[in-house]
Amino acid sequence: MIADALGPVFLLILIGALLGRLNFPGADIWPDIERLTYYLAFPALLVHRLALADFSAAGLGHMALVISAALITLSALIGLLSPWLANDGAAATSVFQGGIRFNTYIGLAAASALFGDVGLVWAAMAVGVMIPLINVLCILAFAVAGSQADLSVARVARQLITNPLIVACVLGLSLNVTGIGLPGWSASTLDLIGATALPLGLLAVGVALTPRSLGGDVGAILITSLFKFIALPALILGYGFWFALPTEALNVLLLLAALPTASSAFILARQLGGDTRLMANIITVQSLLGFVSLPLWLWLGSLWLGNF
Repeated sequence: MIADALGPVFLLILIGALLGRLNFPGADIWPDIERLTYYLAFPALLVHRLALADFSAAGLGHMALVISAALITLSALIGLLSPWLANDGAAATSVFQGGIRFNTYIGLAAASALFGDVGLVWAAMAVGVMIPLINVLCILAFAVAGSQADLSVARVARQLITNPLIVACVLGLSLNVTGIGLPGWSASTLDLIGATALPLGLLAVGVALTPRSLGGDVGAILITSLFKFIALPALILGYGFWFALPTEALNVLLLLAALPTASSAFILARQLGGDTRLMANIITVQSLLGFVSLPLWLWLGSLWLGNF
């Protein structure tokens, strides 16, 4: 089941990588496609799913506790070990981002493929919690590392309230809670737009795979990948049992935790003075490692959850 569900997801990423290598339809086209997906298609998908979802048995509060506990624990661990993890503050921020960020495109597509609409709703709710928390933690990491960039409270707040995915989650949940839903043609329209989000997002992930010379980055890449692919999923699994999270939600969180880091980490590194070369190498290597880690953790999770 896992292979059948994830096969098309990974195949779309490989097709994107091939399109990138062939420079088709052109390198200047893909940034616009990614912006269209990020600012329109993905928000439409989230609003549609959340506005029409049935939250009668949802455990959003417990899910938020599990996510927060796991991310804060891992952030503290990376912070404590940072003097031994990287050569300087800029490199430390790249290790930090590589350890806690996740690729939203792959996560939502995999959740939909594996668990259907129910899984996609759980993933959308998780994204609504993870994105603001991860952004705050990453920006704090830059501040601790001594970045000279403007890290004011106003700037952090502005980044969060203007994030299209966060806005979409808040809007979708508000429409659901108030009972307004999606009247008239709005549901069908958002459904059509949102249907383009997952394939376009996965193609864009593949196009962004740009192998570079690893140079002296092998050690840092290995360390951050251990945090990302071993520590974070293990923390999610442990806290999930502790807070008695529903099995469906825990499966989705485990999936999200085992994902490679997102390309947005490179943008933040460039804006706030991080090590962009290391960040690019981490993104590329983790995207490739994700082909192994994601099915492996889902398989281990199915065995573990089946025994409890």
